[in-house]
Amino acid sequence: MIAVIDYNAGNIRSVLYALERIGVPHILTSDHEVIRAADKVIFPGVGAAESTMKHLNDTGLADLIRSLKQPVFGICVGMQLLCSHSEEGDVPCIGVFPEKVKLFRPDNGDKVPHMGWNNISLTDNNDWVSEDVNGAYCYYVHSYYVEAGQHTTATTHYCGMEYAAMLKKDNFYAAQFHPEKSAKPGEQIIRDFLAVSA
Repeated sequence: MIAVIDYNAGNIRSVLYALERIGVPHILTSDHEVIRAADKVIFPGVGAAESTMKHLNDTGLADLIRSLKQPVFGICVGMQLLCSHSEEGDVPCIGVFPEKVKLFRPDNGDKVPHMGWNNISLTDNNDWVSEDVNGAYCYYVHSYYVEAGQHTTATTHYCGMEYAAMLKKDNFYAAQFHPEKSAKPGEQIIRDFLAVSA
């Protein structure tokens, strides 16, 4: 069973629809024991880092997520909250990834938020996403980005910079874009996550 974490974030339903399309049993839940017992966990959503982290801390979900041993997939804000710190509200985050989340500050005419399709480039240390998606266009909606670092498994260019499109560390996987809205490449990435071993 796949547990999709239910918390005070928007846009979670699109992930549920994506799992339904590929026929994967799943449950939307905030129950700690259900999440802990799941085969895999998805941590999706959109929202503001400060208020979301307050909710995660108040409900104990931050500590729970940090302690999970099965594969966990953070999507969009879920990826950012798995990092160490966000400039959005100047807030400490869950801290699975040591990378920091920063605000886009364009000086080349690019617009913020970054909204729309952009291609991803897999890095040399990618070991979980199919090479078929290298160069594929995926769908983004975000104003903050994660610095590229040692845990980056794919990158994207925007605002004249290269930043992390995907991360991996131990049993934690993450994507800045929305795979559930990224057509066939996004479906492949979800399937790749579902295929990783615990």
